[in-house]
Amino acid sequence: MISLNNRDSRPIYEQIKDSLRRLLITGAISEGERLPSVRELASRLAINPNTIQRAYRELESEGYIYSAAGKGSFAARVSEVDAKRKNELLKCFDDAALELFHLGFGTEELKKRVEAIVAALEVREND
Repeated sequence: MISLNNRDSRPIYEQIKDSLRRLLITGAISEGERLPSVRELASRLAINPNTIQRAYRELESEGYIYSAAGKGSFAARVSEVDAKRKNELLKCFDDAALELFHLGFGTEELKKRVEAIVAALEVREND
């Protein structure tokens, strides 16, 4: 489910946040599904609960999860991810595309790449 890499330069909470985000986006954790409690996940990963709490708090602020008092944290609808996060992702996409153009990638190559991603998603949805 979640793996941590001690050689990764990113903080542990970011690795957890990115892993959970990926699981949420791909549907491995379905909408409304309860996430492990902070203590449970901290124990499973052998890290401080505050680290998990920070990852959960940031995922909640981005709209990926929501909390219910006394019940825990749950996966939100991916369609409800806030506009701020979508704009951040679009900026990353734009920056990457611009850098690829400077490295010699043409419009057609980038277009084919996006089309391949869409095709892979369609295959996954049909399985």
